[in-house]
Amino acid sequence: MIFIAVKFRVLPEHADRWPEVVEEFTRATRAEPGCLWFDWSRSIADPAEYVLVEAFRDDEAGAAHVGSAHFKAAQQSLPPHLAETPRVINVKVPQDDWSLLGEMAVDED
Repeated sequence: MIFIAVKFRVLPEHADRWPEVVEEFTRATRAEPGCLWFDWSRSIADPAEYVLVEAFRDDEAGAAHVGSAHFKAAQQSLPPHLAETPRVINVKVPQDDWSLLGEMAVDED
């Protein structure tokens, strides 16, 4: 799978509204057949920073995402809300889901 983490530093005046700003983009991306997950989190240390953790099945699914109409729309609609260019980590991982963190295993009896 392709695993991607992106940090978005949002302008302070838009930070509380960011989930609304990205709602349509998020919904459309999650509906893509090759999208495994597309999840937003807000930083505790910096309320103007959001982290997007996303994964796509393979290169073809990643290319379909970047070529989609909703991605192109986001390229136009999101930057006016940002304080800086987002930072990204993009790697291929030889699995297709999250692994369990054995060091913190929970007894499920």
